[in-house]
Order: sequence, then structure tokens, then C-alpha cells
Amino acid sequence: MDCGLPTVKALASRCLSSPQRPAQPLLMAGGFVSEDEYLEISDIKRDQSGDYECSALNDVAAPDVRKVKITVNCEPTAAGAPREEGARRKGQCRIPTDPGYPPYISKAKNTGVSVGQKGMLSCEAPAVPVAEFQWFKEDTRLATGLEGVRIENKGHISTLTFFNVSEKDYGNYTCVATNKLGNTNASITLYDPEQAFRVDVN
Repeated sequence: MDCGLPTVKALASRCLSSPQRPAQPLLMAGGFVSEDEYLEISDIKRDQSGDYECSALNDVAAPDVRKVKITVNCEPTAAGAPREEGARRKGQCRIPTDPGYPPYISKAKNTGVSVGQKGMLSCEAPAVPVAEFQWFKEDTRLATGLEGVRIENKGHISTLTFFNVSEKDYGNYTCVATNKLGNTNASITLYDPEQAFRVDVN
């Protein structure tokens, strides 16, 4: 029997650190356009810097939340330019030709690998400048050569490779992507596909 998939709704909200500016939903207001999983900020200003949160939810499971920090950089301007000086008083910036953007994780998929096999977890995070990646299992940072794993970063993609998966390798891993404009993270699970099959059958 095919019951279909539950509908997922994505909600975007901003959480600024200032107590005078409580978190607020961002829907077609103040230069913000929120459409499904995308949030567009037009004519961005310095006071729009802060922590942004996306929450995906449905009626089946608890919300899945991701956060990203946005810092608006203003290009230095020469003194005696009244138009730009006025813009600064309003909290606006003269945006550089390539202002860059903080990382956002566009692809991170749970993976099932049997014991004794080679396994790979992949994390993709576009960013300008290119993001630096870190991998963690619980609170332990992973590094190439430790616990039989290898971390390889190529452009916007970071890969965590297990050469010989064992029971202790199963669990949740966190991929963290960072550049000078912000950071983000995602949780990825390495699991035993045979165990998952037995659970489904039962």
C-alpha cells in the first residue's frame, strides 16, 4: 500500500542577537523573499547581518533546523562623498563587485555501508570564499589517518572515507563548513543497511 510522503513545509526566520530585535518570520517583507527552501535578500543592509534559521517541518517528525550566520561587509568609501555617506547613515553599504557569501550545505546524505566495506560520507557547501571543512563524531574532531579515516576537500565538497567500516564507525557525524562570512553544519548518519532492513521487516 502506497501511503505517499508527508508534506514538508520550510519556514525561514531571523534571530538577531540584539534583545531589541526579537526573532521574526521573513515572508515577502523588508526586502526579504522566502520561497520554499530559498531565502532572497535584496538590497541588503548592515543591520540585516545576523543569524538566520531555516526550519523544515511536517506532522510526522520534529522540525529539522539549520542555522547560518550572515555578515554584511561594507566596502571602504572615500571621504567627501555625500551620497555614499548618506547611505552609511541609513545603514546601507556600497556592495563590492564580488561580496561573497557564507557557506550553505546543499547536499548531505545519510549512507548505509556493511561491516568490512569501504564507506564514504559527503558534504557539499557552496561558498565564496571557498569554505574550510571540519568533521566531528560527537565532540571529537576527526583527522586523516586517525581511526582509519581520510578527509579530502575539493572545492565545495568534503568527503569522509572509511576504508574498512566496523561497528564502532556507525553513528552520527557532523560536517562543519566555515569561511570569513559565516558557518553552517549538517548531521550525517553512517548506518548498517542490514540492521535497518531488519527493523523495516519487523
